[in-house]
Parts: sequence; C-alpha cells; structure tokens
Amino acid sequence: MSHGLARGLTNYGDRDFALYLRRSFARSMGYSSAALARPIIGIADSGSGFNNCHRHFPELIDAVRRGVHAAGGLPVDFPTISLGEVFLEPTSMLYRNLMSMDVEEMIRAQPMDAVVLVGGCDKTVPAQLMGAASAGVPAVQLVAGPMMAGRHRGERLGACTDCRRFWAKYRAGQLTKDEIDGIESNLATTAGTCAVMGTASTMACLAETLGMALPGTAAIPAVHADRLRAAEATGETAVALAGSRVTPDRILTPAAFENALRVLLAIGGSTNAIIHLTAVAGRVGVPIDLATVNRLSDETPVLVDLKPSGQHYMEDFFAAGGLGAVLRELRERLHLDCVTVTGETLGARLDGEDAWVDRGVIRSAREPFQPVGGLVALFGSVAPGGAILKRSAADARLFETEGRAVVFDSLEDLAARIDDPALDVTPTDFLVLKNAGPLGAPGMPEAGYLPIPTRLSRAGVTDMVRISDARMSGTAFGTIVLHVTPEAAAGGPLGKVRSGDRIRLSVKSRRLDLLVDPAELARRPAHAPSPAPARGYRRLYAEHVLQADLGCDFDFLRAPRQ
Repeated sequence: MSHGLARGLTNYGDRDFALYLRRSFARSMGYSSAALARPIIGIADSGSGFNNCHRHFPELIDAVRRGVHAAGGLPVDFPTISLGEVFLEPTSMLYRNLMSMDVEEMIRAQPMDAVVLVGGCDKTVPAQLMGAASAGVPAVQLVAGPMMAGRHRGERLGACTDCRRFWAKYRAGQLTKDEIDGIESNLATTAGTCAVMGTASTMACLAETLGMALPGTAAIPAVHADRLRAAEATGETAVALAGSRVTPDRILTPAAFENALRVLLAIGGSTNAIIHLTAVAGRVGVPIDLATVNRLSDETPVLVDLKPSGQHYMEDFFAAGGLGAVLRELRERLHLDCVTVTGETLGARLDGEDAWVDRGVIRSAREPFQPVGGLVALFGSVAPGGAILKRSAADARLFETEGRAVVFDSLEDLAARIDDPALDVTPTDFLVLKNAGPLGAPGMPEAGYLPIPTRLSRAGVTDMVRISDARMSGTAFGTIVLHVTPEAAAGGPLGKVRSGDRIRLSVKSRRLDLLVDPAELARRPAHAPSPAPARGYRRLYAEHVLQADLGCDFDFLRAPRQ
C-alpha cells in the first residue's frame, strides 16, 4: 500500500509524473527530502474566529506537531469547517453532516498516513468521528478540553448550566438588568468547551471510552498544561497508528459502542450524545436502538455529581480522577477486550491506572449519585419511534403524571405567545412544541428547553413537563421530553396534537401517550410537508436527513449494517 506523499496521487494520467510534481511543490514549502520520506500525519484543524471553544488551538496544534516530530513523522495541518455552537444560524446541528463530509473527503483526498482530529465544540467531535470512520484512515481524537469556572460575587459560575439558571431568574423578575449583565461577563472566561457535563464534555468522555482518544485526556481543562502534554502524546500516537494502520472501524465495534452508552448513562451525559453516537455507529454499520438504552439505563447508576445533574464542574471531575475513575467503577459491566488507539485493550488500560478518587465528585457503584442511568427512552402513541428524557436532570415528581397540552406549532409561534399574559396555561399543563425537528426547523435546534411562561415563573414555577421533536443543550435541565420520533414535519403523531388534548407521561412504564380517541385523530389532517429549499446544502439536507432514531445522518452516508 502506498504511504506518505505517494498516497492518493492527483490524477494526471501518469502516476510517476504526479508524484514528481507533488514532491516538487512540497519542496516549495521548504521540506527536505528526509522530511518528505517520513510518515505524514494530517492534523484536522477546526479552529475559527467564530468558535470561542477553540481559541487555544494554535498552541494546541503546535504541541501536536511537537509530538509528531519527536516520533519521526511529518505533521501537516489542514483546515476544516468549524461549528461554533452559538455563532451558527439556525443551529449548528444543521451543519454537523456537512462538516463530517468535509473531514471525510479531506482525509481521503490528501496524502496522510494517519490523522489527528482536533475539535471540541459540541458538533465538531461527532462530525470528526463520523468523517474519520467513513474515511478509513488511522485516526486519533484530541479534544479542546473544558473551560475553567468563573467567579461572580463569591459564587462559581460555568457555561452554560448557570447561564440558563440565571436567565430563568431574570425572566422571573428576580434579577435586574445590571445584575444579569454582570453575570454575563463571568460565565465564560477562558478558552475551552462548556464547564459542565454538556454535549462537548460528554462527547469528549465518549471519544475516550470508544478508544479513539488517549486515556485520561477527556476532562483536562483547556488551559491546563496537561492539555498540551496530551496534545504532544496524541501526535506521537498518530505516528504509531500510521505504522500499525489500525483504522477506526477496528476500534469502533459494537462492544465499544455499548461501553460508550453505559458511560453516557453513568456520567449523566447529554441527550444529544444519543443522536451523535447513533450517527457515528451508523458510519461503521453498528445499530444503536433505544430499547438497548433503556436496558443499560436500568442497570447503570449515575456516578458523577456534575452540573446539570449535580453541583460540580468539569475541572472538579478532572481533579477527582476523571473518566478513568468512572471506567474503573463500571469495570465489571464493560467489554474490556475493546482495542484503543494506543494498541492496548480497555482492560489493560484499567489494570495500570492509579486508583485514587475523590468520592465527593465521583461516587462508587455501591453508593451512586443516582441509582439508575441518567437517560431514559420513552415510547407510545406520541412517539412510536421513541423520545428521550434526561431523568437525572429532571423533577421526579413529574415522572408519573397526566396533563393538558398547550401547543405551539412552530418556533415562531412559541416566541410570539409564550410570554403572552393571556396564554391559557397552568403549572400542571404540558408545553408542546411541534415542527422543530430535523426537517421542521430545519436542523433540530436546541429549542426543546421551552421557557416557563413568564406569568408562571414569576409565581414560583421552576419546572413543567415539556415535549418536542427538538433537542436541548446538554447543559440544560428540567422535565423535558425530546427527539420525539417521527417528528411532526415528517408526518409523526406529534403533528396531530392540539391544545386541550390530554397526554400521559409515565417514566416507569417508558410511555408517552396521547389520550385522544383514535377516530378523532383520524379526522385531523396530517402535516403538509414543506417544500425543499431550492438549492445548495439545505436542499441536500432536506432530501436526505434521517430521523433522530438513526442519528439525523444522511441516508447515503450510513454503512451497511454489520
């Protein structure tokens, strides 16, 4: 098999000429013959001025280069799309698949023997793993690392669970404009991803669990010197991978994904991770179903006391023992023969680790933070394809309840009416948002965290049952049912829900049911599909995106089922 500059030659109809020309142009960049003879390690750089999480990437990538050089490789960085979570309209999720295609095609098209995937912000890590899984070139993930918590008037603050907590207080009239402005300046104060167990931190932990990132690297804060040492070690590992030619499909096995699901449940991780894991698994033909999530959730306790499910921050998780401590607690329930990018198995890794743990942050399996997993899948007449509830961050008093639906037909309808003093709503009602899924929004935005109507929040209401075909931020909290599948815009039953209908939620029975006579439902018109956009990526998206139960990937990017 060709390697180095001889990989994937440009097609001029003459391979020898193509290699000669490539070497000539490489020399124009100052490379010596000796350097060009080394294994070439690509460094996928997802940094951008529109991505605050990746502000430190120049220094991080320099450390990767250092490791590659030390191990005898030639580092060559290249840019990809960057998905800055709060800077993209209408939602970064709309562009995750586009980034995955960019990563896949650039890895495949350019001459590299292995690649380091450098990302962190919510959708970048899943996009990079999806692309690398499809490209079939040895790859290792390096994550950005979380922010450090800020300080405000004696209280620690961290994006973005605290963002939502204080915004809810502001909406309820408990904070002044000057107070919320002061908090705004202290919520996100360093480079890195959100300081809590949101989507970015969850995906970092899952990348390490899957074996695609180096042991112990998921939770290192972005600004910690250990993050640079991890980057250097990742560069060295990439050179070793180039020699062993262990491709992602050898690591991303069904057993590895089951390990990742179990860890997701144990850390109280983001609901978004279900969609992202399903998409990554789909690229290597591994199915993930919500029935499996429920089975694992019933037997896997939450071990980590971290926001939004608990009280601590990612910097505390790192200092308490990090992901390794969680894996050791779960050891008897994990597949220990799974291979990692280092070449050793998960079991071998755990055999050699330090056993110290801060039990104030990471609990033992015998005395868990919560007795069952953080996520649960619901089924029923509202969500025949499934829906997700993050029970570890919800009010258990609402888990077995029935309520009257207060329906919003779109994001625009929600914005227009949620704070209307005339809105007919009580604390026991269920807020329902339709047409916010993959097709309906489009892009399945993080709009599932429906705000408590101002009239109720000012009366002291802090949680209500909320149901939608949208997602929510991994940093959010509340009794919120998400990812209702099929979505309303795809003809799902959610589209037929009307204000005044009764809905029953039973977490115990894993059910979400519309209590309306079937004959009445049959008389209600189905949702009329919106016309596809006329051109460009949004048209491609509308024509090929799958539902949440298949990871919202494009139908033509998934591999045949194993």
